[in-house]
Amino acid sequence: MTDDHVFVDSLWNAIQGKEKVRAAWKSYFAFCPDYRIAGEEFLQSGDNVGAFGTAGGTIRVNSEMPPENRWKIPAAWKAVIARGLVREWRVYADNKPVYDIMARSRKPR
Repeated sequence: MTDDHVFVDSLWNAIQGKEKVRAAWKSYFAFCPDYRIAGEEFLQSGDNVGAFGTAGGTIRVNSEMPPENRWKIPAAWKAVIARGLVREWRVYADNKPVYDIMARSRKPR
């Protein structure tokens, strides 16, 4: 990442700065330790790269990763490259399945 890296999520929330983005990813991996993306198709135009595929993982609840909290969705990403580093990473996805798991997991069992 560049020092001025910008991460933009699927709701257009932005985090700017390499260290802030690293901290956000660290928190996200604590929340969804097996998060993964799988790019199936890639397009490039100059310094812009588009990736298309799927994202998925399991939402952790109380240090457990219940199988019903597994999710997988179609997704796309845009990377803007500067000096061989990622300056911007932008996510395009419908995260409703993730939000549904989060809402269900908050309810007392």
